[in-house]
Formats: sequence, structure tokens, C-alpha cells
Amino acid sequence: MGRTVTATAEVEVELFDIRPEVPDFSHETMLLARGARYVAGVDEAGRGPLAGPVVVAAVRLDPARIPDGLNDSKKLTPERREELFAKIVATADVAVTSAPPADILAYNIRGATLRAMARAARSLSTLPDRVLVDGRDLPPELHCDGLALIGGDGRSVSIAAASIVAKVMRDRMCQIMDCDAPQFGFASHKGYSTAVHLAALQAHGPCRHHRNEFAPVAALLVQETTVLVTD
Repeated sequence: MGRTVTATAEVEVELFDIRPEVPDFSHETMLLARGARYVAGVDEAGRGPLAGPVVVAAVRLDPARIPDGLNDSKKLTPERREELFAKIVATADVAVTSAPPADILAYNIRGATLRAMARAARSLSTLPDRVLVDGRDLPPELHCDGLALIGGDGRSVSIAAASIVAKVMRDRMCQIMDCDAPQFGFASHKGYSTAVHLAALQAHGPCRHHRNEFAPVAALLVQETTVLVTD
């Protein structure tokens, strides 16, 4: 079971409050100094959309080959994310997992995401002994000590790298979803609740990529059930 790493030294306490202008390697350096051999960052993409999987990436950077320009994926253009994605996978240990709509339905969005995070960390070719996770929650099934960092993709380069990999991989999955169900336009809105997506939902009803427990998908399913019962 994952355990939270607790800062005890004064310098470590101060480190938790630092919000650098761009992510850096400070948290990784702290953990390495405390005896860790391999530190990985974990982040997800796609918790909010109405359709598609949550994608999680784990990245263990090589301290001697950290790509320049790593940052929170939301602050980067799609083109820049693709460029950095190529550099990350060429220089780092990377693992990607996902939680499909069925997992989200079974475990809820938080539970499915945390389970995928634990799987991603365990899937690295070299098992990390410390993991930095974006957010406030640590996966309960994490195999080693973990440190949850709120806003971690803007604080740790390892988490930033994971955020980029997760975002690029999820966008690519949305392209595949678009080929499978072109009437919804997944390639453009990535499953988020845009006006175009909501209109397509009303016109066609949910498809197999939708998250049935998410409003307004759930509301449409209730309407369909009501019509069937009434008929």
C-alpha cells in the first residue's frame, strides 16, 4: 500500500510551499537525497470529458537527459506537446495505462484514475521506489512510498513529463474514437461537453465510448429508458 512521504527537515517543509515559475527537479532531488534510487512522476489526462478513457502516464526521467521546456501540458500547444513527447520517450522510462468507461462506471472517476496510476507506476521497466503524483490523493495500491503534489505538473518536471505523455496519448485515442464514431466529432473536442458534442448526443444518443454515469449522458439514458417503459 502506498504511503505518504513526510517532510521533516526545515528545507523540505519549505520545498512543499514553493511554486516555481516552471517545473524543476527539486522534489526528485530531495527524494534521491533521502535514499531513493528511482523517482517517477505520474499524471493523468481526461478526467473531465463525457467520453473516452482516462489516460495515465508514469515517467522516470534520466537526470542527465531531461528535455528542455517541460511544463504542465495545458500550458503547451499541441505541436509543442508532440515535440516534447518524442523527446521524453527517447530519453526516459515511460509507461502508459488507461481507465476505460467500464472501469469508470465500476470504480467511479476517482477510483478508476487512482487504480490506473498505480498500474502505470508498476509498469515502468525499472520499478521506482518513490513516486510523485499530481493532485491530493495517492493511489491506495501504489507499490512504494509516494508524494502527492497539488499542482504537481507545474512543480515537478517528472510529473510535467507524465502530463505531456498522458495528454498526447489521450488525444491520439480520441482520433481513433472519431474514426469509430465520426458523428460525435471526438477528434476536435476530445470528449468534452462542447456545444457540438452535446448536440450530437441529443441527435444520436450515447455510443460505446461515452461515460454512462456522467451528466448529461446519464440523463439521456434515463430518457431512453423512460420512453421504452412508456411504450
